[in-house]
Amino acid sequence: MIINTELEYKGNLYPSRIIDFKKEVDSAFFYTDNDVILKITIVRDSLLRFRYTTKGYFSPDFSYAIDENHSRGYNHFEVVEEPDFYHVKTSKLDCHVSKADLRTAIFDLKGNAVLEDELGFHWEEIYEYGGNIVKMSKVSKDGENFYGLGDKATHLNLKGKRLENWATDQYAYHKDQEPLYKAVPFYIGLNGKDAYGIFFDNTFRSFFDFCHERRNVSSFWADGGEMNYYFFYGPSMHDVVAAYTDLTGKPELPPLWALGYHQCKWSYYPESKVKEITSRFRELRIPCDAIYLDIDYMEGFRCFTWNKNFFPDPKRMVAELAEDGFKTIVIIDPGIKIDKDYWVYNEGIANDYFCKRADGPYMKGKVWPGECNFPDYTNPAVREWWAGLFKELVGDIGVKGVWNDMNEPAVMEVPTKTFPLDVRHDYDGHPCSHRKAHNIYGTQMARATYEGVKRFSYPKRPFIITRSAYSGAQRYTSSWTGDNVATWEHLWIANVQVQRMSLSGMGFTGSDIGGFAEQPTGELYARWIQLGVFHPFCRTHSSGHHGEQEPWAFDDEVINVTRKFIELRYQLLPYLYTMFWQYIDESIPMLKPLVYFDQEDPQTHYRTDEFIFGNHILVCPILEPNAVGRRMYVPRGSWYNYWNNEIVQGGRESWIDVAFDQIPLFVKAGAVIPKYPVQQYVGELEFDELTLDVYYKEGKEESKVFEDAQDGYDYTKGRYSLRTFTTAGKGKELVLHQHKEGKFITPYNYFKINLIGLPFKVTAVEVDNEEVSLEELKFNIHNTLTVNKDFSELHIKGI
Repeated sequence: MIINTELEYKGNLYPSRIIDFKKEVDSAFFYTDNDVILKITIVRDSLLRFRYTTKGYFSPDFSYAIDENHSRGYNHFEVVEEPDFYHVKTSKLDCHVSKADLRTAIFDLKGNAVLEDELGFHWEEIYEYGGNIVKMSKVSKDGENFYGLGDKATHLNLKGKRLENWATDQYAYHKDQEPLYKAVPFYIGLNGKDAYGIFFDNTFRSFFDFCHERRNVSSFWADGGEMNYYFFYGPSMHDVVAAYTDLTGKPELPPLWALGYHQCKWSYYPESKVKEITSRFRELRIPCDAIYLDIDYMEGFRCFTWNKNFFPDPKRMVAELAEDGFKTIVIIDPGIKIDKDYWVYNEGIANDYFCKRADGPYMKGKVWPGECNFPDYTNPAVREWWAGLFKELVGDIGVKGVWNDMNEPAVMEVPTKTFPLDVRHDYDGHPCSHRKAHNIYGTQMARATYEGVKRFSYPKRPFIITRSAYSGAQRYTSSWTGDNVATWEHLWIANVQVQRMSLSGMGFTGSDIGGFAEQPTGELYARWIQLGVFHPFCRTHSSGHHGEQEPWAFDDEVINVTRKFIELRYQLLPYLYTMFWQYIDESIPMLKPLVYFDQEDPQTHYRTDEFIFGNHILVCPILEPNAVGRRMYVPRGSWYNYWNNEIVQGGRESWIDVAFDQIPLFVKAGAVIPKYPVQQYVGELEFDELTLDVYYKEGKEESKVFEDAQDGYDYTKGRYSLRTFTTAGKGKELVLHQHKEGKFITPYNYFKINLIGLPFKVTAVEVDNEEVSLEELKFNIHNTLTVNKDFSELHIKGI
């Protein structure tokens, strides 16, 4: 380590020498003679928290991001003193703390440096704010790469970038524009084949520099607050992402219908227009589960009201839509119109629930209704009030989901696009200014909305979607990538953003299919649908100001492509639902960039386009017009082309031909892919068999299928069905083993098994060690057979 003896350099201040240390149950404290304290907490053996103060004491410890149910506990923790530094040791890491200047270096147990401070912690006194800018810089090794940070509209690999976290209403943003709607201060570093992660839990405006300013230095800093970050040790990206996702929390399972296709526009009104849209979906046999009402459903854009000219009887309309399989989702913004005849406004004033300026008056800003006040969602009493406001919408009228928009928070007609920074917030009993609360505002609104919708939806599950978010928002809400544009560049951006959000703990995310601003061509819309159906949240949305953007706004070819791919999504719903369960149960991201899927292959480190959907499906969207194919990288292993079942050996870049009604789509050899029959909406059909596409592989592969009642909370009481399938191919034999868990009885009785890629002709099948005639199994020339769902082992033999 380089020892820095100067306490001030270029306006920055630094810790001086350590004069004392103490060890508590799970933490080590290091004290310097210029009043800096470093507290290192062992959260887990591979998860360390670093917390610094420059004033000789710590402020109360509070974070909205950390899930109170996160995993804790370690096997080993000791502090050992050396002449020049202290060892802070766990069973997986050895952190050195320099006695001269408090710099740290983290090593694995083999003595390899994982992450070292460069200047380390330093700070700058900013008297304009009456406080500090807190800074941290790390040594970046040659060849190191960086990933994460939420919805950034830039290359998946952040090497060479400088990025900003300040939630901003960024209408029609472009590639590389900063900042955007979300603040997710978590990144993954990949050194060669070893990964680590950093979560900088600071809600002030923050910045990250990945070797942009200085070649071998990565750094992060914030305009206030503490230098407070968590270090996650891999060495696999899976370990890092899983640990971060566990720390900041996971959602409950969504209702299955929420994973269907959604249709939205600014705006569908009056009621006759809404019915026209929903009827057209059913007429064209394009599956759809949800219809959205944007701000025009309200009376003068007043939240929790209805325009009775457009919607004379909302309860009847919502019930009629539900009979046809459509769930109604409505928008709710934070701005409450200043209007003494408006009940929500009057309740907010009477109870002092709105945000105030520093000198006392309520903060006033213009949004859609005109002049508004804004609830302080960082106040628990305000969240409780806000939750109660959903009684009529959800409990009485029957709305199934709520869409939170404009919650960065966005304010019109001011250069900053948001609140004045002197606005005061309760911050759950830790009063602060908007400088600290800004990035968390949208998450706390979504939290209050979630609590309300859940209360009045019960015993069904809630569905919430938000535009703005901070780390941890995934506990309450899904999200989308904001007001994008109908361009090919934005199709590329959407692909990268949703992969990055999945890596950043917020898996339930999608983009506005087709682009929000401007009007897509039929070709662009079709290509966007082909990508969007492989995003966890799948919704077409447009501003509607440049024309129509429903599938039938384009020609028959586009309608047919749209139907084909939405039908494919509905077939894959059990696969997608299983992905979601694994995200919740095991913290596994639903979409996996190739670098996550195989970090040891350096060819994956700069790939942006291809991703793994779940565990076994490789997706590569078409991102250019007039394409008859594209070059793509197929990761190592054996893969089946989904469209023709031809097998491809990965580990190299290949040219793939595609038709207009296809994109490159591959299935991992050995996979078992569950499929439902095509439905127009979730729950439309009863069926007596589940299709399993079984792809042959020499060797073993494991697949899972999770099912439950598709809504409600019985799954938390063990009423779920988890089937683990193991395929084992060897020469002229294929063994399919099934292990069953859970108390839920699936409504179907049979599996229809499609055997794909068999290198032999089937001559005999044993079911649980007893040979069963091929005729009884309805075996046919397409290598399809039907078997009771409760088998334990299928042994397929051939010549």
